[in-house]
This record gives sequence, C-alpha cells and structure tokens, in this order.
Amino acid sequence: MAGNSIREQILLAVVEALRPAATDLGATLHRSPTVAITREQCPALVVFPESESITERANDRVTRELTMRITALARAVPPAAPETQADALLTAAHAALMADVNLNGLALGLREIECEWDVEDADAVAAAIPARYRITYRTLAADLATPG
Repeated sequence: MAGNSIREQILLAVVEALRPAATDLGATLHRSPTVAITREQCPALVVFPESESITERANDRVTRELTMRITALARAVPPAAPETQADALLTAAHAALMADVNLNGLALGLREIECEWDVEDADAVAAAIPARYRITYRTLAADLATPG
C-alpha cells in the first residue's frame, strides 16, 4: 500500500500548523467541510485545497503549485464586530503558516496570494475572511508520494 501523496502530507502539515492558533483563540478547525459551519462552531478556521498546477518538468522531477484557501469565520458577539474576531483569527493563522514556509521540509515555499472580506447579514451578522496561499513543492514524475 502506497503512502500519502506529498500534497496530502502538506495539507495535513498545514492543519497541524494551524491547530495551536485556532485553539488559542477558542476557534474550531475544519478541513474541507461538506456542510456549513454552524453558529456553535464559530469562530472557526477552515482549510480548503482549491487547485494544483504543474509549473515545471525537469527530467523525472515535477514542480507543483498547490493553491489552498484558509477562511476565518466569526459571528458578532457584541461589542466586538465579527470582522475584528475573524481578522484576529486569520492573523494568527498567517503567523503560524509563515513560521515554517517549508512545512517540515515538504514544500519548497509558501506564499500568500490574496485576501477577501465577506460580511453577511444572517441570523446574526457573520464575517468570513478567506485568504489564499500557494505552496510550491516537487515530486518525482512517476510517484506523487516521493519528494523530488
């Protein structure tokens, strides 16, 4: 039985890197949830892998770029605005990720791409701040589980 791909190992490393930041701020942490995050689960950090592309092929090595989205979710808890709480959560998540941009040697690098804001007037005002990151890594052309 083959081991996990480098991509999966990277995603697991991202979740583990974010866990202390989420815990410290009383947030839940989720990876690719299939249902909406409930009010009881907020504040929350959510990790979504979005896409992957191949940027270079050299001999038997393939350089890949994995794009993932980390979303900080918060609901209004007066007097604090939900954007303030979501921002604090995303700030902590960003610091946790940038503390090891090589993700324990799995990646060549990690960089932030963009950030957005989304405030909704639901049953309680909610804020979602998604930030996108690109992780560059290398594998063997014939084996996704072996670093290149």
